[in-house]
Amino acid sequence: MIRTAQAHWTGNGQQGEGSLTTQSKVLNSQPYSFKLRFENADGQAGTNPEELIAAAHSGCFSMALAFALGAAGFTADSIDTEAAVKLDPVEGGFAITGITLKLTAKIPGISREQFDAIAAGAKANCPVSKALSSVPITLEATLV
Repeated sequence: MIRTAQAHWTGNGQQGEGSLTTQSKVLNSQPYSFKLRFENADGQAGTNPEELIAAAHSGCFSMALAFALGAAGFTADSIDTEAAVKLDPVEGGFAITGITLKLTAKIPGISREQFDAIAAGAKANCPVSKALSSVPITLEATLV
C-alpha cells in the first residue's frame, strides 16, 4: 500500500507560500506558509506539517487501539485521541521534540490495568508511532 501527497511551494522560506494536496483530495491545494506555521494568521485557513503529523498520529493510534482492544475481547464505546506535536528551535533550525497522545476512552468491562497495557501496546505498535520513534512520545490515558 502506498499513499501519496504533493506539496507545491513558491518564493522563499519566510515570505513564500505553498499548497498541499493528498491522493484522496481531502486536502486539495490546502494552503500552507511560514505565517500559518509559526505566526498568527487569523482568518486564514491553512495547515502545517506538525498539524498533519498530529492528525496522522491521533488517527493511527486510535485505530491501533481499537484493533488491540478487539483482539483482547473488548469493544470501545468511544476512543478520543488528541496528539500534541511540539516544535522547538534547536541548533540549526527547528525540530519536533515531543509528541503527547491524550486519550480518553470508554470501554465496557475493561480493568484499568488491562486498559493501560493495551493502550501502551497500541502506542508502541501503531505504524505512525514506529515511524516517529526518534521523537519522545508520551501517552496520557483516561478511562471513563
